[in-house]
Amino acid sequence: MTPAVSHTQDHIPHQGQRLGVHRYPSPGHGPAVLILPAMGVPAGYYRRFAADLTEQGANVAVADLRGTGSSSPRAVRAQRYGYAELVADVPVILDHLIGRGFLGDDGRRPLMLLGHSLGGHIASLYLATTPDTPVRGLTLVACGIPYHALYGWRSPFVHGMATTLRTTARALGHWPGTGFAGRQTHGIIRDWAHTVHKGRFVALAGVDADQALASVRQPVFAVTVDADQFTPPVTSEHLCAKFTGTSVTRHHYTTEEAGGRLDHFMWARSAAPLAARVTKFAAGL
Repeated sequence: MTPAVSHTQDHIPHQGQRLGVHRYPSPGHGPAVLILPAMGVPAGYYRRFAADLTEQGANVAVADLRGTGSSSPRAVRAQRYGYAELVADVPVILDHLIGRGFLGDDGRRPLMLLGHSLGGHIASLYLATTPDTPVRGLTLVACGIPYHALYGWRSPFVHGMATTLRTTARALGHWPGTGFAGRQTHGIIRDWAHTVHKGRFVALAGVDADQALASVRQPVFAVTVDADQFTPPVTSEHLCAKFTGTSVTRHHYTTEEAGGRLDHFMWARSAAPLAARVTKFAAGL
């Protein structure tokens, strides 16, 4: 098991608030990987996975999404941000990292986004709406479109859960994080619930996000995980099917390969074999 490594904590001023980023520099010549976390999961949760990637020679950074970890603003009624604002934060974080040598002294490290769950949604939408980007590849881990109709006998429960979260968040002005997803704005819960109810993303600035995904040219590496209670492989396939303009490589990460317990979140604690696969994929970008 790779020991956790120390990191540098950055705070990026943005729109009167701040975005927190953990940086894990590596002296190797591997890729530069920016990790975008799952909903409500702070950057520190990925510390061991970041160590696994740096062992493979990767430069790694992990962002705190708005309102999570060291990033502000906190989710309250006055804050209405949703998917569009999270997507708009990505180039701010990338500019900050690149300005601090994230791509290496010669600027030649291939840059890849790695999105876990909600982070994969944000990374995908960023690429779909940003044709002029330095990002050269995308890895999705435990990430899919949680369309309720894909869950079989659980479909009514999944649909009802999304409806309950959306209704509660609208009434309170935020989701308090009771039992699921951490404290979130009404906007994030609204946009996530849209994927559950409709099987597609919300429009961004009037752009059909699902159609825009067809314009993505960066190669995609889609990883599903054993015992993932939230993102079964069929939901990953539903998302991957939208990337019609590029190649998609798929891998199912098993308990046997990991050598440890897996689920939607625990994979990050047993991810050394997965880190090797991710860096191998990135090296070919």
